[in-house]
This record gives sequence, C-alpha cells and structure tokens, in this order.
Amino acid sequence: MGRERATALLMDFDGVLRRWDPAVAAGVERAYGLPAGVLGEIAMQWGRLQPVLTGRVSHAEWMTSVADALTPSLGDPARARAAVEDWQRYRGEVDPVVLAFVREARAAGITVGLGTNATDLLDADLAALGLAGELDVVVNSSVVGVHKPAKEYFQAACAALETAPSRVLFVDDEDRAIRGARAAGLSALRWSGPDDLYYLRKALAY
Repeated sequence: MGRERATALLMDFDGVLRRWDPAVAAGVERAYGLPAGVLGEIAMQWGRLQPVLTGRVSHAEWMTSVADALTPSLGDPARARAAVEDWQRYRGEVDPVVLAFVREARAAGITVGLGTNATDLLDADLAALGLAGELDVVVNSSVVGVHKPAKEYFQAACAALETAPSRVLFVDDEDRAIRGARAAGLSALRWSGPDDLYYLRKALAY
C-alpha cells in the first residue's frame, strides 16, 4: 500500500530557496588577505555553529566569535570585525524558480513551510529578501531549540504545519536531514536543483 498523498510541503532554505554566490566571500577574503574559504570554515566549526542554531547564542554573538578567531591572522581586532561585517552584508539570493513553485503550490492548496537550521537573523533575512508572507509557516531551529536532523525538530515542524508526518513532504539538499525526516515519518526528497520540481509536482499531485 502506498503512502498517503502529501498535503504539506516543508522546504529547506539555504541550498533550496536561498542560494549563495561563493564569489562574495572569496572577494572579502582576498580584500583582507585571508586564506580562501577561511570565513566559512571558522563559522561552521560545530562547536561555534551548534549553539547559534539552537538559540543559545545570537547571530551577533556568533559573528563576534568568528571575528575573535580571525584576529590573530589579521593582527587587529577592528580589522577582523570589519572583515566579518563585510562578509555578512551579503544575505544571499532567492531562487526565482523555486519561489514560483512555492507560490504555485500554495495557490493549489498545499501548505508550505520553511524548515531551516537558522539563527535569530532569519526573520530579518526573509524580510530583506522579499519573502515575508510567501510561506505559511517558518520553522526555525533557533526558535524551536533543536536542529535538523533531530526527530524532535520534525515533530515540531509537523505541529506547526498542523499536518501528520505521513502527509508532509520534506525537501532538503543535505542527506543527513533527509534521513532524519524519513526516520520521523515524513516523505523526503533530496534536492539537487530545479529539475526536481517535476518530481515534487508529481508527489504533491495537485
């Protein structure tokens, strides 16, 4: 017997609806004489990243810790702060094809939620990118207090969507998140690009 048809879509933000141009960070690193990739490497160190994704520290505190880690390389705390500020000024770009799909799905009666590991800057980012009001639900790990791929995250997401896990289709570009969603009872598709929209339309069958 097949699964029930999904009536809600839970979509990842970074790598699906929002994309990042790596040239921006590379340009900042060149301008400050930093090694290529160092900004992301420092920021994504798990001991530094995990607390901000669960709301234990703010985005601002997270970036202060990145600047502190950069200071020995640059020899000047003010210069390190300036490098991080220049890097953070860019907040990514909305994929217009994915946004059009979100609008299409909502118009067809599908509840669409954003399911993301994010910081307390998320609402400001959504507003700055023109996404306020484009989603029915936003499930932010830093608000929920637990991040993907934890089962508790997906339970919170389904509660926010007011939809049983068996009726939720989750889309993410990370394998760990996909496995976590399936373990929590959701159906899930690993995102590889806009070509996947064909499969999503089939799965949602609207």
